[in-house]
Amino acid sequence: MKLGLRELIFLIVLVAVPAASLFYVFRPHNERIQAAMEEIREKEAELVQLERLPQELGSIGEAIEDGRELIAMIEGKLPTERNVDQILDQVWQVTVGNGLNVKSVKTEKVQNEGLYRELPLVMVVEGDFDGFYRFLLELENLPRITRIHDMMLERFEARGGDDGPAAGRMKAEFTLSIYFQPREGLDAPMEQG
Repeated sequence: MKLGLRELIFLIVLVAVPAASLFYVFRPHNERIQAAMEEIREKEAELVQLERLPQELGSIGEAIEDGRELIAMIEGKLPTERNVDQILDQVWQVTVGNGLNVKSVKTEKVQNEGLYRELPLVMVVEGDFDGFYRFLLELENLPRITRIHDMMLERFEARGGDDGPAAGRMKAEFTLSIYFQPREGLDAPMEQG
């Protein structure tokens, strides 16, 4: 069987059509299908993350609420500027109540810390160490926020042995900071007395 030119062209066209379809139709179509499948996998992963989001938001919401409660508790421990005198009176009562003699109290400049202010007081007290220790414990238990820093303790030496009148006596110099809320709309520092 001899192939003529007509049959040869027909055979070439018969082979070329599927080959051309493979390169120009099926291969690009398969690539689009693969890209669509990849996009579907990405969207499914995002959907899984979105399904977890309400649980995470719930725990974030709880954390925010816990933070708000903590802030409210701390603000409750911050007196207003008007009530600083009451705190000073409480500190004075605790000091005297523990047998300490207040030698001096010096008010430092009020520090503006944004949402709160700090009133540092440099105090010098004398008395026995046990009384000073009780003073510190009671000060810590006050319902307001205070801080003691820059503390220096000095022990008095007894004359004629350890059983003399100065045994167990000491002098303490420290800075007691009282934290308070400024008056609404007030930018100027609290008046010093």
